[in-house]
Amino acid sequence: MGRTLALCLGSLSLRVALRQPPDAPIEGDEVRAYALNAASVALLRQIKVWDALPPHAVTPVYDMQVHGDDTGAALSFSAWQQGVPALAWIVDVSALEAALATAVRFAPHIEILASDAPALAVSLTAVCEGRHSLTRGAVAGVMVQRTDYGQTAIAARFRAPVAHAGVARQWFRSPDVLALLPCSADSASAPAYALVWSLPHQRAAELMAASEAEFEAALAQAVPASADIGPLQLASARRAWPLSRLQVDPWCGSGWVLVGDAAHGVHPLAGQGLNLGLGDVAALVQVLARREVWRQVGDVKLLRRYARQRLLPTQAMGELTGGLVHLFAHPSPWMRELRNRGLGLVQHAPGLKRWLTGRALDADAIR
Repeated sequence: MGRTLALCLGSLSLRVALRQPPDAPIEGDEVRAYALNAASVALLRQIKVWDALPPHAVTPVYDMQVHGDDTGAALSFSAWQQGVPALAWIVDVSALEAALATAVRFAPHIEILASDAPALAVSLTAVCEGRHSLTRGAVAGVMVQRTDYGQTAIAARFRAPVAHAGVARQWFRSPDVLALLPCSADSASAPAYALVWSLPHQRAAELMAASEAEFEAALAQAVPASADIGPLQLASARRAWPLSRLQVDPWCGSGWVLVGDAAHGVHPLAGQGLNLGLGDVAALVQVLARREVWRQVGDVKLLRRYARQRLLPTQAMGELTGGLVHLFAHPSPWMRELRNRGLGLVQHAPGLKRWLTGRALDADAIR
């Protein structure tokens, strides 16, 4: 997030000092993938990063299938029906971070500082360190509230025996949420899926301790045969992290501002975490660009404009994802009936489907 903001600030002729975070050790290859919407892609294209990504690192999603825990409970979305090139783009985390790092190195307005470099006298400090930010924790008066979802997310990559055709699949059930996102296994664009599986903590721990064969078998059992995607072969290490909602107040003060996961965090079931963060970047840059000529970039009244602009979309997404988690995790039969009927009703309401797709694409967020 910090690199993206630093690159965007170049359009305002601002000098930027980018402090590199300490390298976080990662066991094995990076297996996560981002689902980016149209607004996020437009922002990355503006800073010349999107077109620098290797082709195998970007997979368009043409169709999305959402299933409940009853056979007939399903909801489908199509890029063709919506008149858009794609519903989303699945991007390798490591490829995107590498492209951003390269762009930063060649940006004349950015000075890269080591994580332990002395503090500089600056007009504005943008905190983009993520949900475990130490800088945010050192700011007096900032309150951080974490709400445990009771789930752990597992991410991994799987090779697929047949082409995925750009179809993303997701199953909402009690007590787990399982997503298979289309991607490429290698530079030859062999078909693969990025798995994001949110489960109760204990079950997730059992799957993380399971052998590769046991994990493949558990996934095969969890994916209905009607999905017709064939046996999936584990192609990476597994990564896991506990899921919680993060709410922070305030987002800004005189000379400082929070951006991205340092300011908010939501459940990954909608794939909107990075999109919210890039929306923060776009909004902050817009506010700074439109400031009065006499107002400094660190003016707290200016920064509150940004916070007010971003409060509603981030809170709404937090409430939506949290509500869906509780709705689909509830074990009672009447709640199961309610959620599955809800999917069917939305499926047969074209106007509502178009509205939901428009909100997910967020095509008007960057102007």
